[in-house]
Amino acid sequence: MPFIKTGNVFLSNNQNAVKVKAFRNKIFRKLAPLLAISAFSVLFFSCRNEMETIRSFAQEENVPVERGQNIRVVYSTQAQVRMILNAPEMNRFNTPENFVEMPQGISVVFYDSLMNVSATLEADLAKNFLDRDLFEARNNVVVVNERGETLNTEQLFWDQTRGIIYTEKFVQITSQDEILHGEGFESDERFTQWTIKRPRGTFKVQTGDAETP
Repeated sequence: MPFIKTGNVFLSNNQNAVKVKAFRNKIFRKLAPLLAISAFSVLFFSCRNEMETIRSFAQEENVPVERGQNIRVVYSTQAQVRMILNAPEMNRFNTPENFVEMPQGISVVFYDSLMNVSATLEADLAKNFLDRDLFEARNNVVVVNERGETLNTEQLFWDQTRGIIYTEKFVQITSQDEILHGEGFESDERFTQWTIKRPRGTFKVQTGDAETP
C-alpha cells in the first residue's frame, strides 16, 4: 500500500482520504451559516422588491390621471340639456371602475324640456361612474324640486339611463306643511313623482302633531 509523507507522519491513501473528508466537513460546517444567511438575504430582498412593486401599482391606482378645478359640466341627450354641474375640483381615475370624483362637493341644476329649472342638488362628495352612466352623491345631500319640496339624505344615486334618482338610506322630505321620514326612496330625476319605500311617519309642520301613515 503506497504511503504519503506529511511532516514526520506517514499516511496511507485511505487515511489521507479520511483526513481530507474531515477537513471538508469542517469547512462546510463553518460556511453553512453564512450560506444560509446569504440565501435568506436574497429571498428577503426579493420579497421586499415584489411588495414594493405591488405597493407602487396600488398607489398608481389612487392617483388621478386627470385633474381639474372650477369645472362646469353640461349633461345632454339628443341636444336637450338635462343638467349642469359645477364642482370646485374634479379628478378622473383610470381604474376598472373608470370614475370621476368630485371631492369638494357639487352643485347641480336639472332642467325640463323648456330649459326651466326643475330641481337642484347639492352634496359634499360625488362620483360619476362613466361606464355605467351612474352618478353617486354622498354626505349632506339636498335636493329641491320646483314645488319647493326638499329631500335630505346621506347617499343618492342618479341612473342616467333610466332617468331616476334613488337611495336605500334614510330620507327626510320636507314640504310646506309636513315632514316625511323613511328608509329608501325613488323618483324621476326632476324629483316630481317620488315615493318613500319604507315610511316611518309624518310630522305636521302647522300643528306639530305626529301622525303615522
